[in-house]
Parts: sequence; C-alpha cells; structure tokens
Amino acid sequence: MTSAPISVEDFAASARKFLEANAERKQVKTKFTWGEGTDNVSMFEERSRDAEAEMLAKAKDWQSKRFDAGFAWITGPTEFGGSGLTPVHERAYNAVEREYRTAPLGAFQIGLGMVAPTILAHASDAAKAKYLKAMWRADIVGCQLFSEPGAGSDLASLQAKAERDGDEWRITGQKVWTSGAQFSDIGEIICRTDASLPKHKGLTGFIVDMHAPGVEIRPLRQMTGGASFNEVFFNEVRVPDDHRLGDVNNGWNVALTTLMNERASIGAADSGENNIHTRLVAMIRHYELDKDPIVRDMLADLYINSRVAGFTSQRATDKMRAGQLPGPEMSIGKMALVNNQKRLNDLVAHILGAKLVVDTGEWGTYAWSQLLLGAPGMRIAGGSDEVMRNIVGERVLGLPKDVGIDSKSPFRDIKVGTQKG
Repeated sequence: MTSAPISVEDFAASARKFLEANAERKQVKTKFTWGEGTDNVSMFEERSRDAEAEMLAKAKDWQSKRFDAGFAWITGPTEFGGSGLTPVHERAYNAVEREYRTAPLGAFQIGLGMVAPTILAHASDAAKAKYLKAMWRADIVGCQLFSEPGAGSDLASLQAKAERDGDEWRITGQKVWTSGAQFSDIGEIICRTDASLPKHKGLTGFIVDMHAPGVEIRPLRQMTGGASFNEVFFNEVRVPDDHRLGDVNNGWNVALTTLMNERASIGAADSGENNIHTRLVAMIRHYELDKDPIVRDMLADLYINSRVAGFTSQRATDKMRAGQLPGPEMSIGKMALVNNQKRLNDLVAHILGAKLVVDTGEWGTYAWSQLLLGAPGMRIAGGSDEVMRNIVGERVLGLPKDVGIDSKSPFRDIKVGTQKG
C-alpha cells in the first residue's frame, strides 16, 4: 500500500523546519542604497582557484544536506534519488528557502540544469543509477563538452571523434569554452562516430570521466581578466559503451535535449529586489537623470522588454517542470536576453560616458565595465544569435532551411568552416 503524497502545505512546513535547523534566516531586506556595499556587477564570477575551491566545498555541503532531507531533486523520479513530487512542491520549497541565507549553488547549474536532464532522457539504466543521484547530491559535478575551435555555434561540424574498440570507445579531439571543467568529475561530450554520414547524422553522445588518463584541461583567459572557461583536450580517452547517450549516430537529438535545457537556463529572468535594474535606477537618480527624457525612454524600453522576456521564459519553464521537453521557444528567451543586455549596456554607457572605461575610483562607475566586457560572450554562449534566429525561423515560423547548409553530403566531403549553421 502506497502512502498518500504529502500536501504542499505540509511540505512547505517540513521545509521550514529543515531550514530553521540548518540555515540562518536572512535579515529583513533593506532597500538598496547607492554607494553602499559592493559595486560588483560582473557577468561572470572572477574567483581565484583557492576561493573557487572554498565556494565549491560550501556548495557541495549544502546541496548534500538538501538532498538527504528530500529537498534537492524534488520533482525527480524516486528510483534515481528524486522525491517524486510536483513542480508546485518545488516552488513552495524555493519560496521558503529564499527567506534563508544558504550557500550559492551556481557551480551545479550546468550539471543539474543541462547534463543531468540529458542523462535522464538518454543514458543507459546503469549510467542513470550511477550518476543521477550522485550529481543531485553533489558527490560529483558535471560539465558540457560541445563547442570546438572549428565548430562553435555550428555544432554539427564538430570533429572530435570516437572510435569503437570492443565494449569501449576511444575519444580524441579538442573542446573549448567549457565552463567548470576544472572542478568537474564527468562531462557530457558529443563526438563524430561516422564521417560517411551527413554532418547531423554521424554524431554520438557519451558521459566521459574528466579524471581519466588522456584528459587535459587548460584555462582560457577572458578580456574581463578572469578565466571562467577552459579548453579541454582528449587523447585516446577510453569510455565504456554503457556510458553512451542514446543510439550510435543519434547524438544530434541528444545534443538538442541539452541545448534546449541550456537556453532555458540562460534565458531565465532575475526578478530580485536588489537585481541589476534596481542598481540601474539608483544610478540614474544619483546622477539626477530621472527626469531626462532620453534616459527615461531607454529605461522604459529596457524594463518593458525584460518583463516580457521574463514572462515568456516562465511559461517555458513551467512547461518543462510539468514534464514536457523544452522546445524551440527557448531560443526566443536566449535572443531576448542578449538583446536586453545590449539595451542595458547602451543605457549605462549613455549615463557614465568616460567613467565606464576609466577607473576614477568612484563607486558604481568603472565596475560596470565588467558587465560590458562580459556581455558579448552571451551572444555566443548556448548558440550564437544567428543560430537562434535560424531555429526560430525554421522550427517556430516554419520557414525553409538556410540554403547554405549541406545536410545531405557525407561529412568527410564537406569543407568545414564554409557553412553558416
């Protein structure tokens, strides 16, 4: 006899009891004041390796406590360590947790938001049993290994290859722009397994051990000064066949599962009281530009477009939480995000002028340059603007495919770098 599912109200009450015992309640939120606290508004977290290790240890400790109490993978299937509850239960827990001070869990965003859903959808039962619970408990961390120097947004042109060798595969090649590779234990990788097939057809996905012999990780320095990304080299790295994701040569569908989840994550809207828009309004008032018609028009344009993008992303997120696969509409959220970032950067540049690029020591001025320098990367991350437009045009509007894309010739006969998508 199965027990009745816990009500949302009882679940929220048990969540509060757990949080009271394991976390500190936040102080009453005070309104943001210009000139107080940190003025950091960077796009990417720029940490030393020591600070990163300390952050990761705290995040793992908190995530494992949440998991053991049943509050980490709330909607996940019980056979793989989830709580088997509804998205409503998940939202109820998140609402309670926001009242408490807890360790940030950004280190798990890619692994849990992109890689784990792909493992759940496409991996063997053995791999699901081995990795899903471990990932959600933060015993291991996952990363995504898609982009290559010659195949970034044109993912189907990737050249890292996997060759079968009995019950194993040998992977050789290079990946680039891999976030979190330096502290990840496993990675989801897409490789070419048959060059005689068209570019989208001869790909296969795998789960690869990031500590295996033949894996080399090198940090990439950004123009912000930090090194949030990596290039990863694979030299005859062996992967068991039961770590394959989906069928052989069906890796494109595996990749689409990951990419749609990635765009859902990237396109999510921030609606906190002290978010970037709150700081922006405070800066406008500080410089007494709140009556300036040009500034008011630029701010209104940014606010309206951000709110619409937030509602669109929320609808798509609710669809995913209801158990449906993310669709091409997530590409709209990705495009909206980068366009709104440009609106934000244009407005900041209009207000600050030279103070944005020259460090005068004045609070809340030059710090915005980190956001300005980091923003262009988002026009590429998760698929470039051009690829997003193609997806929306073809899969949402029903327009014909780009005539420049050769989807029929064998990949070995295609000159890589001559196509647009």
